[in-house]
Amino acid sequence: MHDTQPRTIAPNDLPEVISRYLAAHRAHDTAAAVSTFIDDATVIDDGNTYRGSAAIERWLDRAATEYTYTIELTQAQKTDTAHYIATHHLEGDFPGGTIDLHYRFTLRDDLIDHLVIEP
Repeated sequence: MHDTQPRTIAPNDLPEVISRYLAAHRAHDTAAAVSTFIDDATVIDDGNTYRGSAAIERWLDRAATEYTYTIELTQAQKTDTAHYIATHHLEGDFPGGTIDLHYRFTLRDDLIDHLVIEP
């Protein structure tokens, strides 16, 4: 039987493309963040779906300016070679002021194919 449960890994064991995305996102470097996605990637965040590079770029630009917050990577998990979860703790001026978010990545061809961000 194949185990599909995520297992904890060291944050520095996340694939390079995920680490590059997270660093670019944290630095509000939209161009670098967009370059980590395949052209027809999908992002789901806060109940909204963004498909393709242009939509993801607009989402990243909005996310970078909508609120001020700190973000800390608190846990990394791996399900298989294409599925990873990076859990972040955010504190800032958004409603509620604090939240733990799970960034669920699906990779394809060494780039991000699908990203779901949820509590």
